[in-house]
Amino acid sequence: MFLSVFDIFKVGIGPSSSHTMGPMTAAARFLQDLRGGAEKIPGAGTLAAVRASLHGSLAFTGKGHATDRAVILGLQGFEPHSLDPDRADAAIADVTAARQVTPPGLPPLAFDPATDLAFDYGPPLPGHANGLVLLALDTAGNPYHRETYYSVGGGFVLTEAELATRDAASSDLHDEKAAHGYPHPFGSAREMLRMGDAAALSVAAMKRANERAHSPGIDLDARLDSLWDTMNGVIDRGLTQTGILPGGLNVRRRARAIHEQLLSEAGRNLAQPHVVNDWLSVYAMAVNEENAAGGRVVTSPTNGAAGVVPAVIRYYRDHCIGASQVGIRDFLLTAAAIGGLIKHNASISGAECGCQAEVGSASAMAAAGLCAALGGTNAQIENAAEIALEHHLGMTCDPAAGLVQVPCIERNGLGAIKAVSAASLALRGDGQHFMPLDNCIETMRQTGRDMSEKYKETSLGGLAVNLPEC
Repeated sequence: MFLSVFDIFKVGIGPSSSHTMGPMTAAARFLQDLRGGAEKIPGAGTLAAVRASLHGSLAFTGKGHATDRAVILGLQGFEPHSLDPDRADAAIADVTAARQVTPPGLPPLAFDPATDLAFDYGPPLPGHANGLVLLALDTAGNPYHRETYYSVGGGFVLTEAELATRDAASSDLHDEKAAHGYPHPFGSAREMLRMGDAAALSVAAMKRANERAHSPGIDLDARLDSLWDTMNGVIDRGLTQTGILPGGLNVRRRARAIHEQLLSEAGRNLAQPHVVNDWLSVYAMAVNEENAAGGRVVTSPTNGAAGVVPAVIRYYRDHCIGASQVGIRDFLLTAAAIGGLIKHNASISGAECGCQAEVGSASAMAAAGLCAALGGTNAQIENAAEIALEHHLGMTCDPAAGLVQVPCIERNGLGAIKAVSAASLALRGDGQHFMPLDNCIETMRQTGRDMSEKYKETSLGGLAVNLPEC
């Protein structure tokens, strides 16, 4: 199995990787099909218009997650990795006023967001809880081209056909990847440990070798450093902002005020020993407040869980003895390896498995990364990931008003704290433990399968329906 570190960690915009970045990417792919002369539906005339419909969780929490805005922006030709969030409002206003989109490389296409973007609150599409149908029409209103997309978490998007063939393809994944030159194509934690022992290599070293085989011409260290710089920049920006987050819940940004308090206490012998938890929380909250505001973030592995990994890396850099740039690179590579295993064998999507798949996965990734950066063995790294994930099992995804704010922002802080605790416990042992990480990942998959839809990013249960009455 191979999934690049730059697939797990993708630069995009908030507030959701599955509900914002995914639909925007799907719209961009649809436009690319149209530009490339996608096979027309028989009898269709000249391309003239587009329509979209949102299904399942994309419909139920689409407004709060800005899914409608994402589709409009995607059909206008924007993509998550390059969109300037400050341009979004003006671009949407242009489309709304003109009742058409003007994507590069295509003629103007009729599209009125008020009538041509539908929220379907019926049963979800059969492939996944996050379904999106895009339809192009000719001048007579006849179907020209149609595609169904599924946003499967972390900004990853599959067409209906791609989703149908994914499981069949994965059965031969290890042989296929090995044949294509991946030296350490582990698809499970057990294989990861076995391959590491056989090659006498760390998880980070194996991941590095796979990345070089995947993209031999890139400067891997420079890209890893750039990735961390982006994450760190999100923390820094979040620590300077104030005000009310959008969406109607009137949630105040708190990261700046907490950070100022922590800075004022530094060096005055006033802080309690547990103040490090406040540092971890404020770093994570800064990121997720930026995400909630629709700002630029990095999927880690999702937007809803984007604060955990950056917070723990910042903690490592600023608070741990012996921190180094090499350690940060090993952290990212190791975290990506664990994130890839979870995505491959279970899910990182809240709409599939609840928040155990988002913050739980992020916490496992961060625990493994920190353990690696602090010199842990492969067995200790696997143990750290297992501890962190195990203690998020069963966590629901029930965002109030469909917004990635309550409980999401604070939950990232607690995910970071659990990650550090898990890494510390693992480093105190020799790596031997009762519950293997693979079993924990499988348990998460089974728990998500059995979990009521009310608790999987639909805002139909849990905290989402138990709101203050004042």
